[in-house]
Amino acid sequence: MKLAERFFKVFFWSISHLKDVAFGLENAMYAKRGTDYANSWNYRNDVEPATETNEYVKDNRLKTYFDANTEGHGLFKFYHYFDAYDRHFSKFVGKEVHVVEVGVWSGGSLKMWQSYFGDKCKVYGVDIQDACKAYENENVKIFIGDQENREFWKDFKKKVPRVDILIDDGGHLAEQQIATLEEMLPHISPGGVYLCEDVSGSRMKLTSYMNGIENEFNWIENFSSDHIDSKATPFQQQIDSIHQYPYIFVIEKRSEPVNQLIAPQHGTIWAPVYDPKKNAGG
Repeated sequence: MKLAERFFKVFFWSISHLKDVAFGLENAMYAKRGTDYANSWNYRNDVEPATETNEYVKDNRLKTYFDANTEGHGLFKFYHYFDAYDRHFSKFVGKEVHVVEVGVWSGGSLKMWQSYFGDKCKVYGVDIQDACKAYENENVKIFIGDQENREFWKDFKKKVPRVDILIDDGGHLAEQQIATLEEMLPHISPGGVYLCEDVSGSRMKLTSYMNGIENEFNWIENFSSDHIDSKATPFQQQIDSIHQYPYIFVIEKRSEPVNQLIAPQHGTIWAPVYDPKKNAGG
C-alpha cells in the first residue's frame, strides 16, 4: 500500500473513532517510555544467577534434533525458540496431537515435530508453494493456499476438524498473521496452543495488534474494597495465558472455560486503605 493510501486510510478511520484514537495516543506515550527504558537498559553483572541454568535448556530434544540435522531437509531456527517450544508443547509429547505448521519451506520442521511428539502426531503443513506437496506421507498432510485468504481457512477447518497446536512460520506479514490468528484461534482445541514466530523488528504491526488483544485480556468489570468479582469476557473465558519471547507470541487456551475472575479477601487484619489525595505532601 502506498504511503498516501495508508495516510488517508488511517485519517478517515481516526475521524470515526476519536475515542479510540485518544486512547491509542495515550498508550503510544507509554509505549515510547517502555522503548526508551529498554534501549537504555543498565544491567547488573555483579550478581550470581538465581539458578545454574534454565531448566528447559538442560535436556531439550528439539535442540538436539536441530543440531544433529546437518544433512537433508533444511531447518532454520533461532536457538532460543527451542526452549519456548518445549515449555508450551511438552504436555503433548507421546499423546495424540494434531499440529498445523504454516510455512513448510524445505520440510525439515515437519520431521522435527514428528520426532518430538511421537508416533501419534499428525502434522498439517500449509504453504503457498505447490512443490511442498512432495512432503506428504502417512502422518503429514500438505494444504496449498494463501494464509491471508480467510476462505482458505474456512475450507481448511472443514477438512481438519481438530487442531491442538498451530505454529505460524509463514509469510511473516501482519495481515497474513492476523488472518491466520483470527480464523484459527477459535478452532484450536481447549488446552491447545497458538504460536507465531519471527515477529521481529521494533515497529511490527502484529505487536500492536497483540497489545490490543492483551488490553481486552486484562479487562475487569467489578472492583470493590473487599472483593473483585469480574464476569469473564468471551475471550477471557477461553484464553488461559498470553506469552511473549524475543520474536515469538504464544497464546494458550483454557482446558475448561471460566465464567468469573474472582479475588476474595482472606484474613482478619488489614492495614488502612491508603488514599494518595489525603496523604499528599506539600
